Amino acid sequence: MAGAAATLVAACATPPPPPPPQATVSIARLYEQPAERAFLNAMRLYEDGQHERAETMFRRALAEGLADRHDIAVANKHLAFIACAYNRPVECEDAFRAAFAADPGFRLTDAEVGHPIWGPVYRRVAAEEAARRPPGK
Repeated sequence: MAGAAATLVAACATPPPPPPPQATVSIARLYEQPAERAFLNAMRLYEDGQHERAETMFRRALAEGLADRHDIAVANKHLAFIACAYNRPVECEDAFRAAFAADPGFRLTDAEVGHPIWGPVYRRVAAEEAARRPPGK
């Protein structure tokens, strides 16, 4: 009986095996998909300061059926930034609304919210979106 108890205690002390690694997505495979390729190129162009070309590629990514909701929100976020920077406030608001529609959890970083051009537009649209949501959602 004591041997069985010792075995039981030892079995309880053994840690469970680690969880399997999380599945990854191949960037090369994503790049083979037209919408995702356009999105990746748009991000690169935006970071390089080529905003007009980036805008074209973000629009292409959306038109070609970008699949991931977060990516759709990010594409619209950048379209909003570009529209605001080029003094197109209605397009800016519409792009932020599209970002929220794609991903209800969409949020800007604190630095992005603090931007003097698109920060106020984002805050207004975010407040409108929050007012539309049922309480607790």
